[in-house]
Amino acid sequence: MDLTKRAYSLAESLLSEPLPRRWAHSLGVAERARSLGPILDGDAALMEAAAVLHDIGYSPSIASTGFHPLDGARFLRDQEGVDDRVVRLVAHHSCALLEAEERGLREELETEFELERPELVDALLFCDMTTTPDGGCTSSRARVSEIVERYGPDTIVGRFIQRAAPEIYAAVQRVEERLSVAEEPGQPR
Repeated sequence: MDLTKRAYSLAESLLSEPLPRRWAHSLGVAERARSLGPILDGDAALMEAAAVLHDIGYSPSIASTGFHPLDGARFLRDQEGVDDRVVRLVAHHSCALLEAEERGLREELETEFELERPELVDALLFCDMTTTPDGGCTSSRARVSEIVERYGPDTIVGRFIQRAAPEIYAAVQRVEERLSVAEEPGQPR
């Protein structure tokens, strides 16, 4: 089974029944990943797989630390033997190091999982932070506001996302700029 088919099957098995809204979000993030084809070159399938898998750590069947990037990445590495680059993207998606710091897990995350190439980290962050919880498109500013409102400003997630907001906005802008250049006539893809 190819990487993306396996990723969809695995994510669906872990999220669709226990967490249907999280599954809808993951499908939306994967759809955004497909839209980045013009800037991903040979990494389009890798990005789509990471996008659909990015939130599997929320699944009650694999959650152990309560920190979904770490739980998801460990499961993909230890139980499923998924491509190491996908595992690293899941581990570090959407400024996960900052949230890991809030949770006292930064050293574990950094030690276990290297960062993937910055342009791929940006691309997955873009996909996640421009997709609503129900899988629709949104702006990164609206997404950050929604997360703060949903979790509360003084929670771990609320504090983390507020700290991460400048980097989220910057990464989204970098991806949008790359897309804009790729869409210009005569530009190499």
